[in-house]
Amino acid sequence: MSSYVCIAPDVKLGKGVKLSVFINLYGCEIGDETKIGAFVEVQKNVIIGKRCKISSHTFICEGVTIEDGVFVGHGVTFVNDTYPRAITSGVSIGSGATILSNVVIGQDAIVGAGSVVTKDVPEGAIVIGNPARFLKSVDDRLRTAK
Repeated sequence: MSSYVCIAPDVKLGKGVKLSVFINLYGCEIGDETKIGAFVEVQKNVIIGKRCKISSHTFICEGVTIEDGVFVGHGVTFVNDTYPRAITSGVSIGSGATILSNVVIGQDAIVGAGSVVTKDVPEGAIVIGNPARFLKSVDDRLRTAK
C-alpha cells in the first residue's frame, strides 16, 4: 500500500477492491471489485456496494449507502446535514457553493449547497440556486421547525 493512502484499521474491504493514491477511508465498508479513484474521502458508517466505481475528487459523508453497480462521477459531494451550523449563530455555506469576489454574506445567513452567490446576502437570509436567490429567512425556518 502506498504511503499516500490512509485506510483506518476499521475499514472493511471486499475482494478485488482497487484503490488509487491520495484517498482517506475510515469506518466504512467497500464491496467486492469496487474501484476508488484518487482524492476520495469515505467517512465512517458509509457502505459502498459491489462493482462500483467512485471517481476522483469525491466526498462521501457519514451515513451514505451506495448500492451495487453504481458509478459516481468526478467531484461528487454527498451532504448529510440539512441546516448546517458550526455554532448556534454565524454564516453557513453549503457544500459546493461558489461565492464570487466582493460579495458580503450577512450574519446568520445560510447559502444552500451548490449555490452560486453573485450578490450580497442579507443578514438571516437563506439563499439557494444559480444564481442564488432568496428562499426565506432563518427566522421562518426556526418557526416552522418547532
